[in-house]
Amino acid sequence: MQLELHNNVQFIYELVLAQMELGRLAAEWEVSGSLREFTVPDDTDPEPLLRRSAYVKSVDGRLSDYHFIQQCNQTRSVNQYLTHWFYPYKGKFHPQMIRALMGIIGLGPGETVLDPFIGSGTTVLEAQLLGIDSIGVDVSPLCCLISRVKTGAWLVLGDIEEAAEYVAPCSESDVEQPELPEGPVRDFFDLAEMIARSDNSRRRKDMRDSFVVNRDKMLASVHDHARAKAELGLTFGQVDVRNGDARDLPVETASVDGIVTSPPYSIALNYVKNDEHALTAMGFDLDEISEEFIGVRGTGKRRFELYERDMRIAAREMHRTLKPGRQCAVVIGNMTYQGEEIDTTGMFVKACEEAGMVLEQSLDKIIFGLYNVMQKEYILIFRKPETAS
Repeated sequence: MQLELHNNVQFIYELVLAQMELGRLAAEWEVSGSLREFTVPDDTDPEPLLRRSAYVKSVDGRLSDYHFIQQCNQTRSVNQYLTHWFYPYKGKFHPQMIRALMGIIGLGPGETVLDPFIGSGTTVLEAQLLGIDSIGVDVSPLCCLISRVKTGAWLVLGDIEEAAEYVAPCSESDVEQPELPEGPVRDFFDLAEMIARSDNSRRRKDMRDSFVVNRDKMLASVHDHARAKAELGLTFGQVDVRNGDARDLPVETASVDGIVTSPPYSIALNYVKNDEHALTAMGFDLDEISEEFIGVRGTGKRRFELYERDMRIAAREMHRTLKPGRQCAVVIGNMTYQGEEIDTTGMFVKACEEAGMVLEQSLDKIIFGLYNVMQKEYILIFRKPETAS
């Protein structure tokens, strides 16, 4: 059988991940000279490749589920399909990479993946599409809102469409309108407001106009989400978003089958400052909430000291919640501060090893958009031993 990779597979690390994924989904394979086509034995079951692969576009001309999903896209970015584009969150995961990593660490339907730094919700959305249950934890109430809407709006699509007729942008209207009760419908419109506030803060767009444009675009994406489920016959995984601290995870010991995450980028990104317009609109005091964020507290050298201490605690919590014998995939990068590279990656590897995990794979990848503070990331795969050493 002949496999063809997606056209957007361009970098060495992506080809390596594609080969690692094939190693999980097909017993044998050979790569062609073009590096974009593979051959697998004719007796290989094509269904796992077509249904679960992140990098396989087609098998003997049959298009994969992921190829279909990528077409359900209201944006001009190939990686912002379905609801992935909701809110301009800096430091977003690459969803194709996350889908592949879940397969590489052996996660399957009915199992549970944990992301202790949920961010904009990429891991939980990709897990949902693959039928993998997920727990996403974040100290940021904004991140929890984004993740809930991305993964849950399809369940109340009809109610959202009804409410779209009267919900006012940014709590401003020429006519009195009823208040929506707390819940998933209210969350949808609250997030549309946060995107409008971002557009106004960063691009000086009219907030009301931006609200309407983004509300309608979000609604189209939620329709895409529901359509992908129906047309591909997907069984969605359960999503559990929890507002909490990675240093004290609200997760039972040895209860998750895998972890896929990216720790905060410390000095590279001030998550509170970056989203201050949204957090303020949600009613939070920025100085007060900053004390809860890893990598934001303190200044200068003290900030790195606090970051390192917090990450050691977070590593112990990741080890505690992971089942013995299972794996953890982490995307992390080194920082540049005052012209000097800080070995954040080495620090985190040491923290995970001290917590009891074993590093099995390290793969470097380039990074775009943060050249002043970070030029390279690492994909690290750890395993929690079956028994304590």
